[in-house]
Amino acid sequence: MTDAHDTAADTSLRTTGGAPPDDGGSSATEAPIPLLEPREGIPPVVADQAALAEVVAAFAAGSGPVAVDAERASGYRYGQRAYLVQLRREGAGTALIDPVACGDLSDLGEVLADTEWVLHAATQDLPCLREIGMVPERLFDTELAGRLAGFPRVGLGAMVENVLGFSLEKGHSAVDWSTRPLPEPWLRYAALDVELLVDLRDALEKELERQGKLEWARQEFDAIASAPPAEPRKDPWRRTSGMHKVRRRRQLAVVRELWQMRDRIAQRRDVSPGKVLSDAAIVEAALALPSNVHALAALGGFGHRVGRRQLEQWQAAVDRAKALPEAELPQQGQPVTGPPPPRAWAEKDPAAAARLSAAKAGVSALAERLNLPQENLITPDTVRRVCWEPPKAVSADAVAAALAGYGARAWQVELVTPVLVEALSA
Repeated sequence: MTDAHDTAADTSLRTTGGAPPDDGGSSATEAPIPLLEPREGIPPVVADQAALAEVVAAFAAGSGPVAVDAERASGYRYGQRAYLVQLRREGAGTALIDPVACGDLSDLGEVLADTEWVLHAATQDLPCLREIGMVPERLFDTELAGRLAGFPRVGLGAMVENVLGFSLEKGHSAVDWSTRPLPEPWLRYAALDVELLVDLRDALEKELERQGKLEWARQEFDAIASAPPAEPRKDPWRRTSGMHKVRRRRQLAVVRELWQMRDRIAQRRDVSPGKVLSDAAIVEAALALPSNVHALAALGGFGHRVGRRQLEQWQAAVDRAKALPEAELPQQGQPVTGPPPPRAWAEKDPAAAARLSAAKAGVSALAERLNLPQENLITPDTVRRVCWEPPKAVSADAVAAALAGYGARAWQVELVTPVLVEALSA
């Protein structure tokens, strides 16, 4: 262990009294120590089955939690697959694995099945890890732990600095991780991302226990680990940036046709859809409804860099949308499955609007007393649903059952039920 790591071991939390500072920043007098090199150096990238088998054996023989991270190529490649997986465990050291070269990592996932995984912002990495056969049964999310503990800044760099007193270099977070071979500075950055995750986990566990919130965190972590994969989003084309400008159904059809064609091309080329055609160009074409290739080429996003053949493809998509019969045009908006937008409550149901106002004020006050974000105390959607359709007979048991039915954890139900009973009874 280096001198810098000795320093981390001597300072369990660098903030006043071991608690998140009230003023929104660290009150530690010591300057953060730059963390420049992994303690055992940069490990070689594991890119074949023989090297992977050695990693599996080493991590199976390790002890304690395993730090896990994954790097994607968002904005460069299609989808959210992992292009590098980093792990660290006591007794095994750090491993950098190329999941593209190695393929399925189920054997590694299996030997770590009964181990607690430590991730930062777990919900971001779990989908791409699941794709390669790595699914934790237990986890500790250091970002979520920081939120529950009341830290105002919960990015990995900020947490490592405020809690452990080290500064991480974060300059490579948005690079193209599909690059091969990966440059050494990127690999150093990747290895350092898991270097102190277990140390951070241990310090945050102590802090959560000190605040009486450790059981809350455990329930949240269990909920993340047991959550099924997200369902595919319905009508993803409706999330095109700038859609608020598109008001006519024929124009919506153009957005849909262009979005779907762009997605097919991006998937075939394995590039980010935005590199094929921008959202702004899709919306502009929908608003203009160009009649031919020349009119399309005059629009922003379809300029001189777009070849004639490509322009013809995009114009064909526009023409398909323009030729659709009225009955096949998409409807404005999506079917509403929950309450209407809160801004419409006062007109639609003034009593519900009053309930929501009281509930939001009560939840806000409780979250402030508990020193955690409101959305972590209870999701705003859950509050809206209970206020829009409250139990017929308002009671603690009925409200608690409603909250649990919407997925609230036991700790949330216990804390929020009295607040909502009061709001619904006012």
